[in-house]
Amino acid sequence: MTATSASTPPAEANGAPSTRRAAAQEAFRDVMATAPSPVAVVTAMDGTRPHGTTVSAFASLSLVPPMVLVSLDERSELLAIIRRTGRFGLNVLGADQTALATTFARSGSDKFDGVDWTPSAGLPRLPHSPGWVACEVVDFVTAGDHTLLLAHVVASEVGEGSPLTYRQRSFGIHTPLPT
Repeated sequence: MTATSASTPPAEANGAPSTRRAAAQEAFRDVMATAPSPVAVVTAMDGTRPHGTTVSAFASLSLVPPMVLVSLDERSELLAIIRRTGRFGLNVLGADQTALATTFARSGSDKFDGVDWTPSAGLPRLPHSPGWVACEVVDFVTAGDHTLLLAHVVASEVGEGSPLTYRQRSFGIHTPLPT
């Protein structure tokens, strides 16, 4: 019989729970990949330097008052900036903006290099996006390895084009069903 510590069950000593946990996480990722998500770039200003990241975890939260919910990784540099400033922009990307989605999905602080943007409500706004929302954070809620930003909408504008979606680990668009 192999000795194990009192706090470690014998099954965990041979790695079984961590293997099951990894398998459960992979299965969860696969299930979530079946649901289409809208794609946006969340932006903020760090002094005079714009920052941003691609997200698919955002949603309208309330109409009265207008609020949105955005989820950012706890390790995100953008989250640290938003914690300091309390503000962010939400650029809902269009079907023709997959290159922007890919650019802002990578790591690094140089994502805006070569990217056109304009200030709107003091926040970086990407041109030609089907939707734009400027937000002020009301609350930060820790949820697992992410933080939920609950925010009031202080400005919004609808643009042209179909929104970009993400499903089964690829970009696409929503196609209405015939009535």
